[in-house]
Amino acid sequence: MVTLNVNGADHEIDVAPEMPLLWAIRDHLGLTGTKFGCGRAMCGACTVHLDGEAARACSIMAGEAAGKTIITIEAVSGPVTDAVKKAWQTLDVVQCGYCQSGQIMSAIRLLSEVKEPTDADIDAGMEGNICRCGTYQRIRAAIHEAAKELA
Repeated sequence: MVTLNVNGADHEIDVAPEMPLLWAIRDHLGLTGTKFGCGRAMCGACTVHLDGEAARACSIMAGEAAGKTIITIEAVSGPVTDAVKKAWQTLDVVQCGYCQSGQIMSAIRLLSEVKEPTDADIDAGMEGNICRCGTYQRIRAAIHEAAKELA
C-alpha cells in the first residue's frame, strides 16, 4: 500500500512502491490527463507538479512520491494556469494534443518562476518536452502571451 496526495486528497492505493507514479495516477486513480510517451523521462508527456516542481511521473516511483504533494493537469489552478490556458486557446497551440498536458504543466512551472521569460528562458524551461507535431513556435508564442497577461 502506498498513500499519495494527488490533487489535494490522500489516496491509499494497493500498488508496489516500485510502480512508476504515472501508472499509479492513470491506472489506479483514473486520472488520464497525464500521458505516457516514452517511459524514460525524455518526452515530457507525463509531467506533473511534485512539491511544486515539474517532474516526469514515468521515472518517479510511487513510493518515492509518498508524502509529497502531486498536482496533475486535472487540478492545476491559479492565475498562471488561467493565463497559460487562455494563451493556448487564443493562439490555437494544439495540433494533435497528445503532448499538451505535459507542455502546459511545464509552461505553468516556468511562468511561476520566470515572470518575463526570454526565448532562451522558454527553451531551457521547456527542454525535454517533445511535440511530434512541431508546435514549438506556437508554444513559445503562447508562453510569451501568458507572461504579458500576467504582467
